[in-house]
Amino acid sequence: MEIIFVTGGARSGKSRFAEKKAGKEGEKVIYIATAQALDEEMVHRISIHRGRRPSTWETLEEPMYLSKVLQQIKDDGKYEEYRTVLIDCMALLTSNWACSIDAENGSERENLRKEYIEEIENMLKLAKSLKQKVIIVSNEVGMGLVPEYPLGRFYRDLLGEVNQIIAAASDEVYFMVSGIPLKIK
Repeated sequence: MEIIFVTGGARSGKSRFAEKKAGKEGEKVIYIATAQALDEEMVHRISIHRGRRPSTWETLEEPMYLSKVLQQIKDDGKYEEYRTVLIDCMALLTSNWACSIDAENGSERENLRKEYIEEIENMLKLAKSLKQKVIIVSNEVGMGLVPEYPLGRFYRDLLGEVNQIIAAASDEVYFMVSGIPLKIK
């Protein structure tokens, strides 16, 4: 099926745009959340996102392995009536992966990079095989300063690579600027 990729800077309106787009496809949406409530600020942000979702949407939480959740959606008949899968967001998923290792260790970084890219490629293959349209949200992080620390540079590079892979596999790509979507593919 179709993949739509929505990217842009922090607070650019990515999630709201993706949610509106998903809602236009039908009332029943599967929302895959990658965020983890590790501090009070994230608890608050998550509650805001939850509050915007209609009761007809099903939320699945998965901080690491999207391919596992997409396989579940594909295999479980209860999801057949859903029209859209919304994944929010790749930036947090990438952070979950990047923070799971010692970023100063070059071999750990490269091993994680290979494993994560393989996971993303598997996720995209499953997304293409679903009956539902898939909308994927991510942050664009390559337009700012070069991070000072190894973990920041590793994260920026990894998310940039993942965004490129997703954009290449997507049927439509939108870049959000100040709440305005620019269709770039």
